[in-house]
Amino acid sequence: MSDKANGGMEKSLDSAAYLTADAFARDKAAIFHRQWFCAGREEDMPAPGDHKIFDIAGESVIVVRGKEGAIHAHYNVCRHRGARMCDAVSDARWNVKLDAGVVGRTMIRCPYHGWSYALDGRLLAAPQLQDAAGFDKAAFGLHPVAVETWGGFVFLNLLPETAPDFAADLAEPSRRLANYPLADLVTARTINYEVNANWKLILENYNECYHCPGVHPELTAIVPAFRVRGGIDLDWEAGIPHREGAYTYTWDGTTKRAPFPGLSEEEKVRHKGELIYPNLMFSVSCDHAAAFVLWPLAAERTSIECRFLFHPDEVAKADFDPSDAVDFWDLVNRQDWAVCERVQSGIAARVHTHGYYAPIEDLSLDIRRYIERCGEP
Repeated sequence: MSDKANGGMEKSLDSAAYLTADAFARDKAAIFHRQWFCAGREEDMPAPGDHKIFDIAGESVIVVRGKEGAIHAHYNVCRHRGARMCDAVSDARWNVKLDAGVVGRTMIRCPYHGWSYALDGRLLAAPQLQDAAGFDKAAFGLHPVAVETWGGFVFLNLLPETAPDFAADLAEPSRRLANYPLADLVTARTINYEVNANWKLILENYNECYHCPGVHPELTAIVPAFRVRGGIDLDWEAGIPHREGAYTYTWDGTTKRAPFPGLSEEEKVRHKGELIYPNLMFSVSCDHAAAFVLWPLAAERTSIECRFLFHPDEVAKADFDPSDAVDFWDLVNRQDWAVCERVQSGIAARVHTHGYYAPIEDLSLDIRRYIERCGEP
């Protein structure tokens, strides 16, 4: 097809980028193993010793709250013989309980030979070896994973020595969402989805509203502007206006919850969204936020953790009920996942080599720019 015949459309990534094991391996090496990756919320680990184990594209990582309150992250690999120190799956498989992992909220112990580490990764003890001549415990700390936090979210980078500038990466979202008390919000409900679609397709879908009139009639009833040219003419920086009388993402566009403190008058009646590459889709209304953390599992499969965040003052009320927002979002989400799965299935056809981005889908082109910016592994 000539450029003159395609109506100004641009080609998407090749179909193989969403389909093949080789492409997924490249994504892991160039993106998930090198870029900052959202892993959850600080609230998940409120006290010293609280910890989570994450599988980040095949790499097991321990994230733990230290005694001093800071969050630390380490590869889940003992420096002695390489055993995994935390592995509940293996214990369950063999119906045993090894004396290992995060022990007594004060240390991390390897089950194999008892090497023990402080929560910050320092080697504390190596039985039968620590007093040996020439053995330097300081040289055998756990392999570190870089940790940063923003808005109550925890971000990890598997290659601290080459990690991009985190503050620079988050500078624009931080500016646009400066009035929202993101770090104070708490998770009131979580829905986990497993979508049979490539993670890039899901991000592209989030980043345009050309599909909204056909896929999301309930959403466009609240935000009629999404019906007009895919929302490309909207001022996304200022926030998205709702229909007259509506101001949040619920069935009728209203709620009993108070708006977040500190919002401008415009922010009290508008919606904002951020796509923080590679795996956080974040949407905020005046009274709640929906955070989508993507966990790529395979070329054609993505797990999505959707958290619904509210102000703690509202959550503490006796009549607090998040269902008006949660149920509305759940429908919109399932509509999105269904159409993404259709795309994943369709692009596998032998006649499909690539798709096209219409001019009103310009924001979707960001995925190509992001992939290009990340470079080769």
